[in-house]
Amino acid sequence: MNFGNRTPTIVVLKEGTDASQGRGQIISNINACIAIQETLKPTLGPLGSDILIVSSNQKTTISNDGATILKLLDVVHPAAKTLVDISRAQDAEVGDGTTSVTILAGELMKEAKPFLEEGISSHIIMKGYRKAVALAIEKINELALDVSSEDQGNRELLERCARTAMSSKLIYKNADFFVKMCVDAVLSLDRDDLDDKLIGIKKIPGGAMEESLFIDGVAFKKTFSYAGFEQQPKFFENPKILSLNVELELKAEKDNAEVRVEHVEDYQAIVDAEWQIILDKLEQIEQTGANIILSKLPIGDLATQYFADRNIFCAGRVSTDDMDRVIKAVGGSIQSTTTDIKAEHLGTCAKFEEMQIGSERYNLFKGCPQAKTCTLLLRGGAEQVIAEVERSLHDAIMIVKRALQNKFVVAGGGAIEMEISKYLRDYSKSIAGKQQLIISAFAKALEVIPRQLCENAGFDSIEILNKLRLAHSKGEKWYGVDFEAENIGDNFAKFVWEPALVKINALNSATEATNLILSVDETIKNQESQGANAGMMPPQGRGRGMPMPMQ
Repeated sequence: MNFGNRTPTIVVLKEGTDASQGRGQIISNINACIAIQETLKPTLGPLGSDILIVSSNQKTTISNDGATILKLLDVVHPAAKTLVDISRAQDAEVGDGTTSVTILAGELMKEAKPFLEEGISSHIIMKGYRKAVALAIEKINELALDVSSEDQGNRELLERCARTAMSSKLIYKNADFFVKMCVDAVLSLDRDDLDDKLIGIKKIPGGAMEESLFIDGVAFKKTFSYAGFEQQPKFFENPKILSLNVELELKAEKDNAEVRVEHVEDYQAIVDAEWQIILDKLEQIEQTGANIILSKLPIGDLATQYFADRNIFCAGRVSTDDMDRVIKAVGGSIQSTTTDIKAEHLGTCAKFEEMQIGSERYNLFKGCPQAKTCTLLLRGGAEQVIAEVERSLHDAIMIVKRALQNKFVVAGGGAIEMEISKYLRDYSKSIAGKQQLIISAFAKALEVIPRQLCENAGFDSIEILNKLRLAHSKGEKWYGVDFEAENIGDNFAKFVWEPALVKINALNSATEATNLILSVDETIKNQESQGANAGMMPPQGRGRGMPMPMQ
């Protein structure tokens, strides 16, 4: 077929599809990521500010946790969502460094931008970045110190790491109090799996932050209760605890149930049988010798009064989460029937009490022999404050957990970034070609962390960075920003410690995200599908009072 020497136009994509490509597209994606980075920059470090976010349903959140802010920021740009993902991954994997990883990724892209504008292929930049991050991680592993063999013992290492993690949080002023709580919480877990989900956190509005409690066992809010509950004892020492998945209340007949009886006595026999079933269950429970009965299902008014008369405490409708943690703490197992309950099925603890905390009542199980779990009861003046305390503690707990698994630490406060930056600069001078420029750009990007720490604290970042470069060139590898002296100092000697894993993970994630953005040079955006009736006229209906059409 002859088209008269003209190439026919072939339409592959649906009409209305937006396709943009080329170098301009990469730069556009980089600009979107830099916009996200600019939002998070002011929150970095001990003197970083908090951000107040109001969601679409008017819920307010005050936070300086990178992952939390990005999660609430409803980012729609497809490339910028990558930064949200790496921040979440850092939060899930390590727990801290969520702001650092986003700022690093944004800075690596910012450094790559001039190269792209000058026409250097994005693949050459990616190759240089991969080489640089491999060298950086190798250097971190070489610099990291194993402090587990020191005489001070394990606990002090963990406390120092927790204190560093809290330095940029709302609870920093109460760090002495919360550091002990965090370390106690992690050390109460099973050392083999260190499952942080077994640390229960309950939020109770009111009171001061320092009124928060650490329970070496389980605490849960008083469950719904019936009449007779107040007559039950609320304090036991060394009680026997029975955990059930059994309903202990009289069931009403279903609406469609039909019972045919010939004599009145027969009806009475049916009613008596219903009562006898539940009374048999209650007697079997009493014979186990348990002082505390917990059940996932309701415990009715009859059972509540029955237990009250026999000085037994009961709680029904206990959530699955709380019940699982009770079992882990007190021992025993959940029973789905009341028959054949043996002594080994019961748990115990040193002390049980019901206690008023703020406006709520809580059931506390303390001194549990099997304790592989614990509970933190957090207090605070406002719900937003307690929510931020919880997020801060989560970060510190994750850092303590990682430090327990991985004993290698490095100095924080921008010290490790400056040392790696110096190392990469020196290395770049030993190679030729474009890679020299790109590795040097990677080294420059790392300086964003100490620079931003200075800017957020109100220091002269140019002067402090120059002092840091000088100190590191003289071999002072642990020198970073010292916020107390408003100068530079040896952060390792000041115990500003962070697990090496945090830095390694942040560098890996930031470089992967940057390389991903650099490798995308085309974006195809499909037009949103219209509804089934889009574009159709609405059906003509005759409303009330409208005249009939003329014939």
